Amino acid sequence: MNAVIACGGTGGHLFPGIAVAEVLRDRGHQVMLLVSEKEIDALALSGRANFQFEKLPTVGLPSPFSPAILGFIRRFYESLSLCRSIYRKFKPQVVLGMGGFTSTAPLLAGRMRGASTFIHESNAIPGKANRLTARMVRAVMLGFKECAPFFPKARTEVTGTPIRTELKPLDRQVARQRLGLRGDLPTLLVMGGSQGASGINQAVIKSLPFLHDTLLQVIHLSGARDERLVADNYRREKIPAYIAAFHHRMEEVYSAADLIVARAGAASLAEFAAFSLPGILIPFPYAADDHQTRNAEVYARAQAAILVKESEISGELLARKIRELIESPERIRKMSANSSQLAPKNAAGLMVTTMEKYMTHEARF
Repeated sequence: MNAVIACGGTGGHLFPGIAVAEVLRDRGHQVMLLVSEKEIDALALSGRANFQFEKLPTVGLPSPFSPAILGFIRRFYESLSLCRSIYRKFKPQVVLGMGGFTSTAPLLAGRMRGASTFIHESNAIPGKANRLTARMVRAVMLGFKECAPFFPKARTEVTGTPIRTELKPLDRQVARQRLGLRGDLPTLLVMGGSQGASGINQAVIKSLPFLHDTLLQVIHLSGARDERLVADNYRREKIPAYIAAFHHRMEEVYSAADLIVARAGAASLAEFAAFSLPGILIPFPYAADDHQTRNAEVYARAQAAILVKESEISGELLARKIRELIESPERIRKMSANSSQLAPKNAAGLMVTTMEKYMTHEARF
């Protein structure tokens, strides 16, 4: 079948979308990716010349009372007519939206053509775009079963959230060696995700003076803006660390780490679970509908992570939580096993199977 995947705008939509595209292609289907004009999309696709892709205008929904609503309507129609002209050539039978308003126009254009349409919702609480588009799709695929009650009128399938195919665990000692770290020290990974890294950076910087007597080393991915500030603080506190703005081989940092301090974006959580990583989750407080807190609660309930709200955090509190985990290897082992239970087993494959199943049975609305 010819399949379109609309997955632009954020890494949380893009990387799972690419993972599904790879499975579709391996099963002999034709795939086209619809991405946004953002730099992250171009960067992620730069090494993937074998994929057909088209750029659409980025569409984010402003407040209905904002003057920006006119710009939203204009860009939405621009996106819709662009999709319709792309579809005239590509003739998709299936359109999958990975979330966000950038995938709403491709789904609507697909529906107008009579294609089978699907959405994937990776978070424990759905975004506005997916709540809206759920009415015009064959099925809603979910990262978390906890999300199903938000779609009472739609067919839902729990598939998990796909992770990038290159993310395969490496030998821990080899991974640490590549990062110039010691093989025998407990290793903490700190990362903020594409949004809100500075809140995590500040919290960890404030905790460093309280970690002097703790045997540990840190991998800290700071984002470009705070890299120098973060590096200066580790140097001053004499805590061994590998510091980088970003790291493009994430399988190395995940394999090297024993535990994490991180945000709770759904795509990141799926990756942590695939590498059996437990730790401390500090949800991004400004995420839409506070969805990161809902995601983190799923992991906390499963005893795979400790949830700490950014508003309640202090350097001393964070240092105490890190120390308690590092000084209890047995607890880390248990949390690690719980984390791996949350890993989607072959989520991308399950999503493709779901699409194939609905295509075969020609489900009626």
